[in-house]
Amino acid sequence: MKRKMITMVVALGVALLMGSSCTSIRPVTATSNPVGSKVGMSRAVNVLGIWTGDGDYSIRTAAKNGGITKISTVDLKESRYVGVSCIILETIVTGE
Repeated sequence: MKRKMITMVVALGVALLMGSSCTSIRPVTATSNPVGSKVGMSRAVNVLGIWTGDGDYSIRTAAKNGGITKISTVDLKESRYVGVSCIILETIVTGE
């Protein structure tokens, strides 16, 4: 009985660790342009140390994706998922 309880606690701990994550959004820059209604995003994903997709999370790509020609703000969002060793980097651009 005691061994079964220990196994269940360890399994629960592993499950919690696999699902744990941390996300932060940091401002990168702001311009004197008024905040617009358009939002553009670009993304890069790293799984187990390997960049998947095109890995382009540049400001230029984010602005292009949102159809933005006058950038107001730029933010960087970083999400880390511990259990699967995954990092997602996103650039978020606002403007007109």
